[in-house]
Amino acid sequence: MPKVSVEIPQELLDDLDEHVGDEGKFVNRSDAIRASIRKTLDMLDEIDERHGRVDSSGNEDTEAESTE
Repeated sequence: MPKVSVEIPQELLDDLDEHVGDEGKFVNRSDAIRASIRKTLDMLDEIDERHGRVDSSGNEDTEAESTE
């Protein structure tokens, strides 16, 4: 799995850490960040589908563009 380096404000990192560890929902920061990215991308896909920007396979919806 590729590694990615990002800069995160301390306040956001502190919030993330509240959900990580023995008492949290995630085993480690990487799991928490992967889950957050996946959820965000899924939400963006749903928004795109509602607006006809992308069909369910992830391809551009050229039919919707041609009827506008």
